[in-house]
Amino acid sequence: MDRLRAWWSAHRPTTRRLIQLYAAMLSNAHLTGFFRGEIYRGKTKGLCVPGLNCYSCPAAVGACPLGTLQNALSASARKPAFYAVGVLLLFGLLLGRVICGFLCPFGLIQELLHKIPSPKLKKSRATRALSWLKYLVLLVFVAALPLYFAFGAVSLSYGAISLPAFCKYLCPAGTLEGAVALLLHPANGALRAMLGPLFASKLTILLLVLAACVFIYRAFCRFLCPLGALYSLMSRLALLGVRIDPARCTDCGLCLRVCPVDIRRVGDRECVACGKCIGKCPEAAISLRAGKIVLQGPAAGAVKGRPSEAAGKSAPACRGGGPASGPVEGCAATTGPVRRRRLLAWVLALALLAGALAWFNLPASEETGPPTESASQDEALGNAVGQTLPDFTLKTLDGETFTLSAQRGKPVVLNLWATWCGPCVKELPYFEAFAAAHPDAAVLAVHGPMITEDVSAWLAGTAYRLPFAVDEDGSLSALLGASNVLPHTVVLDRSGVVLYNAPGAVTPEQLEALYQSAP
Repeated sequence: MDRLRAWWSAHRPTTRRLIQLYAAMLSNAHLTGFFRGEIYRGKTKGLCVPGLNCYSCPAAVGACPLGTLQNALSASARKPAFYAVGVLLLFGLLLGRVICGFLCPFGLIQELLHKIPSPKLKKSRATRALSWLKYLVLLVFVAALPLYFAFGAVSLSYGAISLPAFCKYLCPAGTLEGAVALLLHPANGALRAMLGPLFASKLTILLLVLAACVFIYRAFCRFLCPLGALYSLMSRLALLGVRIDPARCTDCGLCLRVCPVDIRRVGDRECVACGKCIGKCPEAAISLRAGKIVLQGPAAGAVKGRPSEAAGKSAPACRGGGPASGPVEGCAATTGPVRRRRLLAWVLALALLAGALAWFNLPASEETGPPTESASQDEALGNAVGQTLPDFTLKTLDGETFTLSAQRGKPVVLNLWATWCGPCVKELPYFEAFAAAHPDAAVLAVHGPMITEDVSAWLAGTAYRLPFAVDEDGSLSALLGASNVLPHTVVLDRSGVVLYNAPGAVTPEQLEALYQSAP
């Protein structure tokens, strides 16, 4: 038993680690998403969580602030990015880089990887220089590219180009939490069919980042994370943060030596408020504060000078050495009222988490009630096989108008595709050949609402004669019941009844068989 107690004393999680786990679970409370292979699409998905947590993670119940900012900047030619900028300012000015140290799920993943036994790269001038790289990533991939494509595409007749460049080309958190988590589910074969060179490059980046984190403490956070770079710009002004008392500090430099990241002084832009320096400071000069409130800091009763001078005896040691300094890294105060307040806080927090888990994972209630007369009249209208697809009109890129009702008497083939989708581009020649072989059929290729380049310019480099259109607002995708999985094909018979409606690539043989089955 004594050996077990000793092991637990040496390995028990710190309060900061428990808060990290708690924040990760609260941000990803939709656990049934992993079993269903689906992402949560409830109302809370429109709200941002503070840390880097991918919108497409099956368990995510909120949106990533970085992805929200990029999408907002991409649409800023049409509407200002008030919400995205406002929520980032709110998070940054209230919490600063405490978000990185306590609330970011990907930060937790990096720290756990670093615990794997291996040689560790110590910080140096080289790592300090590399810490500036994340500001370049922020400037180029989060701000400049989305804004360039948003305003550069204003003149396009079908709307602005959207390019969330960091999410599309780099983000390892999105690849791990979103792409990999969804692709591993057996039900998402259509997603796996979409994979191409872009996913291969992002998977390579993910593997390199994860490997680097084994040898380098928080490698992505320190060198590449643009969200951390953004919060670091506000760290000096943030309400919450690690602060140093200059009246106590003797400039011994111990805090800099024990800090695992590339700070120049405690609480600067690189400080993630991990609290490792607080318990190590022999002068009790460092504390984690929310304004004037000390959350973790010098032992009770300490005054200017050594804390032991205030109490008349040595202050109790915390885990890792140094004076008692609060709960974050195991330096817990031992007074009864403090213990009771901490216990009450954890009870309330766990009750909140239990409520969130129940709310986001219990089956949604279904609307019931007697069918109305209008519902019975329209029950044959819809996008399911055997139903009649409702009418719609789209303007094609060559200036013509495609109206579904005007195609009655012809088989209709609708192909949803995108320039960035490898399987979509690969199968376009099938639809071109099908249209040439069957002039009595109506074929329309519709680019999805996520536009990352000039579709007209892209098509100008091809010899396609197909009519093309752009589903700028996503209305046709919604009408067809299409998800974000591309390509997606819909085939209608001569009276407008749905014969086929499914995501995934099709073959020329499938198209021909569907055409032959159209009455």
